[in-house]
Amino acid sequence: MPGLVAFGRRWAIGSDDFVLPGAFELFVRLVWWVGILAVYAVHKGQFSCPGGGLLHSYLLVLLILLASIICVLSAVVYISMQGTISNPGPRKSLPKLLYIRLVLCLPEFFWAVLGAVWVSDSSVHCEKTVINVIIGTVIASWVIIIFTVIGVVIVFDPLGGKKTFYLTDSLNRNLESSQSGQLLYNVKNTATRVWEKRIRLLCCCIVQDDDHRVAFTSIAELFRTYFSDTDLVPSDIAAGLILLHQEQDKMENCPKEPEEVLCHSPSSLVTDDLDVELENAAHYMLFAAAAYGWPYYIYTSPFTALCKLSGDCCGNRPTDSDITGSDRHNFHFGSILKITGLQYRDFIHISFHNKIYEIPFFVALDHRKEAIVVAVRGTLSFEDILTDLSADCEDLTLEDVLENGFVHKGITQAANYIYRKLINDGILNQAFTTAPEYRLVIVGHSLGGGTASILAVMLRNSFPTLRCYAFSPPGGLLSKSLADYTKHFIVSVIVGKDLVARLSMPNMEDLKRRIVRIVANCNRPKYQILLRGCWYEVFGGDPDDFPTELDGRNQDALTQPLLAEESLMVRRSPSYSALEDESHLNSPPQYPHLYLPGKIIHIVEESSSKRLCSSDIKYTARWSNERVFSSILISPKMVTDHMPDVVLKALNSLSQEPGSCISCQTRECNTNLVQP
Repeated sequence: MPGLVAFGRRWAIGSDDFVLPGAFELFVRLVWWVGILAVYAVHKGQFSCPGGGLLHSYLLVLLILLASIICVLSAVVYISMQGTISNPGPRKSLPKLLYIRLVLCLPEFFWAVLGAVWVSDSSVHCEKTVINVIIGTVIASWVIIIFTVIGVVIVFDPLGGKKTFYLTDSLNRNLESSQSGQLLYNVKNTATRVWEKRIRLLCCCIVQDDDHRVAFTSIAELFRTYFSDTDLVPSDIAAGLILLHQEQDKMENCPKEPEEVLCHSPSSLVTDDLDVELENAAHYMLFAAAAYGWPYYIYTSPFTALCKLSGDCCGNRPTDSDITGSDRHNFHFGSILKITGLQYRDFIHISFHNKIYEIPFFVALDHRKEAIVVAVRGTLSFEDILTDLSADCEDLTLEDVLENGFVHKGITQAANYIYRKLINDGILNQAFTTAPEYRLVIVGHSLGGGTASILAVMLRNSFPTLRCYAFSPPGGLLSKSLADYTKHFIVSVIVGKDLVARLSMPNMEDLKRRIVRIVANCNRPKYQILLRGCWYEVFGGDPDDFPTELDGRNQDALTQPLLAEESLMVRRSPSYSALEDESHLNSPPQYPHLYLPGKIIHIVEESSSKRLCSSDIKYTARWSNERVFSSILISPKMVTDHMPDVVLKALNSLSQEPGSCISCQTRECNTNLVQP
């Protein structure tokens, strides 16, 4: 629902968010009250000890104070349970109850201080049981007060005052347009500054230069643009993701209409066999994983990695390899050697240098495949995250390449950095001097996969036989023309419902639209959605059939936002801009559609049989296309499917069992899930 408005400002919490925390506090208060009542009843006539009079008054007033708080909490929980996410009317009295609860915090705080003073008074000589109870009461009081303060800080919205003022005045039809425009401009600037401060705080541990400051501003503008047009609180988003997951699972279990089934096969110009590409991908994924260095090696071998690295790597430095950047104790390079199985002499260049737009990579000779491999590391630092989030588009113009178009700005700058190192510093020239008959192969995972793809585009004219394997690359990477151009030399490998492979600004806008729609029109209270959703995510079962206002509406009506959706919009969302009139279709979008690079191999978990000490997971792989990744799918595995060890495990499983692969034939089809 729209954020709670109290004390003249908007808060990052809804009026229906007090059910679960309120019920927990109510339970604690009840147990607390019953315990103190029992102590008071047992020791009612035994307060003649030194300090006993104060103790008697303390316990009596505390019982009355706790009873008052319990009554108010009961009312808060009951009122918060009323209505639905988009119908806050039955909860309109909640702010008044919160004001009363705040007033009761003052005597509670005073009484907690008094209890602490009484307990610390050495002149008090009462029964030890009573003193222990008072100590427990004082501790519980301070714990609740501290957690309340932390909760207020968490739900505090720095933009609450300005956004509330804007929401209120936007309803006034007599407000002059110049005043409204100036107010919206001020809100936007303030929001950008707030997001920039948050990003700076998160990245406080890294040295900040001009590149970082520019990136902070660009990323803050991106976040401000994405979050500024909706009035959702975090619990609304959580409820929306739960509803979307269950709705998605229901649709996957339903029989598909013929028009919902799309055959996915590579273009007629591509003749590479799927099994061969899977075997190559499994081989080169080792290089992409090795680029992560010791964090990946220790993650995959937590019990033996440190011993092996400490025994074999410390003190061993290659003499004929070019290493830049810090690698204390030689752990990174030692891990690369262990993962790839190569020798010191097989490495041409290794860079551990890491800044924003400058990511680590290495160049090695792969004698098994007779290839010069350039492996680019994925996201592993705050600098890499900033590179990922620099998601503005920029033009990529290359000589003799007709398919120029838009690319991801941050990843393109990272590719430019590696390109300059490879060409200007003569690294590739040195590699081909050593092995002139080898061909160039560029690999990477995640951010490294995206960087490797754009780097392959840049090097394609100079190295026509070049091949690139991009594992789990970001979805918003290349425009359609460039993506089609890369189908000749790039293979992307995606596992399951990988979130990163579906990440792009249009897809994020689509997800926001779907969340707003399904949340605004669900006829169940939020606490029921969250509780049943958590049960479904943990224990499984059949997805709940939540009734919504969307049920029974025809397709034309479904294309228009409902009144409940409008109530969650601060202003008209870009998600709906195309629905207003056709003129918007002719205007250039702020974030054009960007796609995955090259041909796409989609690996899906077919089945798993879990036993007491092991689990057997089987995978299937098939050629796919960019339309399958045009929307974000909600799944508990949407993050784990992106992890490099999961990708490597799936590829190894398929390369060892070729029968599990679905070859590229027209009779083989893949089902494309149609989203609501």
